[in-house]
Amino acid sequence: MTKAEAKKRIEKLKEVINHHRYLYHVLDKQEIPDAAFDSLKHELYKLEQQFPELITSDSPTQRVGGEPLKEFKKVKHAFPMLSIEDVFSEKELQDWEEYLQRLSPSAQLEYFSELKIDGFAIALIYEKGLFVCGATRGSGQVGEDVTQNLKTIESIPLKLHIHGKLPSKKIEEKIKKLIAEGRIEIRGEVYMEKAAFEKFNKELEKKGQKSFANPRNLAAGSIRQLDPKLAASRPLKFLAYDIVTDV
Repeated sequence: MTKAEAKKRIEKLKEVINHHRYLYHVLDKQEIPDAAFDSLKHELYKLEQQFPELITSDSPTQRVGGEPLKEFKKVKHAFPMLSIEDVFSEKELQDWEEYLQRLSPSAQLEYFSELKIDGFAIALIYEKGLFVCGATRGSGQVGEDVTQNLKTIESIPLKLHIHGKLPSKKIEEKIKKLIAEGRIEIRGEVYMEKAAFEKFNKELEKKGQKSFANPRNLAAGSIRQLDPKLAASRPLKFLAYDIVTDV
């Protein structure tokens, strides 16, 4: 196989692997057997070993690798990454609404609500569509660079793609341009599903090791490990809830 042929095949393999990764880890669908998916990844790995100059940062083979870090680097957030204030009673919610009405007496308030994932807050930075940095909330102004650990989470894309329809053609074109040329910051939560958490704790107990108190503690502890291979061994997921970049 020539280098040109290898490059073409590698690009096709990355496209197919990422398609099935998205279906399985994001949409919870599966089109091909696990063995077929593993075969595709193995073929990609072998080609990249044969032509190492064709390895790119967005390759599925680059999710886990490298030596353990000695410490995490600090990352300054472009926009403050603040926590959301909790309310614990109906009265506190009413007080908050009254506060909003005082700020803008003529406003007609509308609400959008959704279930909250109790995870570990993370910011993902993409430049020209490629995942280049992931950081913890930290102080809200400065967080820790945990990029290598986040790369091990299959539901975090190493390269951005548009899936499905967007609200308008104008927004679609703007996002396409951002992906191709600009910088996009996405925020969300790293978490572990309860069933996976319970299974993980049982395995720890069988080994005589200390179990974790709750899924959030396990997710946070996994992301703050200096060795990315440890994070890769845990069934972590990511849910995005905000695009900080103005689109």
